Amino acid sequence: MKHHKCIKVLRSLLANSSHFYHHSPYTVEKRGQIAALAVFKKVCFLKALSPSHSFNNQNQRSCHQDSGALWKHKALQKYLEAVSQEHCHISRVLSLPSVSEDKRQTLGKRHAELFPLVTVFHEIQKAEREAQELENMCADLDSTEKEQLLSLAIEERKSINQVIHSLYKKLFQILVPQDKYDDSDVLLEVTSGRTTGGDICQQFTREIFEMYQGYAHYRSWTFEILNYTTSEYGGLHHAAARVSGEGVYRHLKYEGGTHRVQRIPEVGLSSRMQRIHTGTMTVIVLPLPDEIEVKLNTKDLRIETFRAKGAGGQHVNTTDSAVRVLHIPTGIAVECQQERSQLINREKALQMLQTKLYEQSLERELSHRNSARKLQIRTRAQADRIRTYNFTQDRITDHRISYEVHNIKEFLWGEKLLDELIDHLLQFADTKMLLECIQNNFSAENQN
Repeated sequence: MKHHKCIKVLRSLLANSSHFYHHSPYTVEKRGQIAALAVFKKVCFLKALSPSHSFNNQNQRSCHQDSGALWKHKALQKYLEAVSQEHCHISRVLSLPSVSEDKRQTLGKRHAELFPLVTVFHEIQKAEREAQELENMCADLDSTEKEQLLSLAIEERKSINQVIHSLYKKLFQILVPQDKYDDSDVLLEVTSGRTTGGDICQQFTREIFEMYQGYAHYRSWTFEILNYTTSEYGGLHHAAARVSGEGVYRHLKYEGGTHRVQRIPEVGLSSRMQRIHTGTMTVIVLPLPDEIEVKLNTKDLRIETFRAKGAGGQHVNTTDSAVRVLHIPTGIAVECQQERSQLINREKALQMLQTKLYEQSLERELSHRNSARKLQIRTRAQADRIRTYNFTQDRITDHRISYEVHNIKEFLWGEKLLDELIDHLLQFADTKMLLECIQNNFSAENQN
């Protein structure tokens, strides 16, 4: 039901409830009981109409409160009002027949740029007016209101709140500048950590790599495995993959870091002890632009071939199809053994080396960014623990945003639960980035 239609219905119900009160055959005692019940319902109702009312979980409430506070920020309101006025002024100028073609083209471009932002701004204002109108109507509820009216009003306010917070999210997405690498493909690497026994880390590394492979399938991305080095008991020492698709880097850029696992191992030497072990693995996420401007001098390369390890049949294990490339000046080494052809493995290894060298230049740029500093993965040696997978308690905790989710088995499928966590990370990072911009601009204005 549209909000304005629902408000009309509420007005009608309010009028009917007033008529019911004056013409009801109920006794004075019965009316008194209704009045007492109405007071109790009114208190509950006013609490339900509070903007901070929780509809789902703690994390969503926190996110909504942050969004509401950001929306009400003086500097943001001032900026949005100025943009709205500029958009209105340009509209009036464009309606004048005397405007030259060149000026009309320039103003038309600016008008189109401002239109999405101004539209969302006005939609939020309209939704807030409807919410205020609903509160004003229901503030005067007396003992004659019906339970249906209370129920309808509460549901309508919940609906309006959800619309408002959805519009907040849309507004912030427009305001926050897009990372120039957001649409780039990604080089995803996983590396096993170390722990007593060692088996738990390799098992966990394999599960995480498969989780991202499942996530790529969930989002209809391409997942091309470049390297896959197995360990005993079906674990994984190291693996690398190229992930291609729409918005790949935007969704995976905050997955880089140290992932910790706490569990009783199911296989390997550690499983004999039947106690909780703690292990880690590292995820590296690097953007891959369409063109990587890194030139490789053949004199700086040492290329070696060797027999591939792991599953793959007799051909893989008996021919020198695997390729290892060492960049002598930096000491960076990469290897590829996924293909049967040595030439194809060599080509992919060189691409991986270019990406590694590109990472060095990218590191300098990322280190100067102020937004979402705690979420960025900066170097392979970074020891910051970003997420814990506690199998004994069936709980995943992302320490950067204090977000918890249960059902590890479903989470490791790499589908809805992982997607929801990543969405929370993106909202958190965008909100923090926008807040930094607002505070910087606000401080600059106060100094002037």
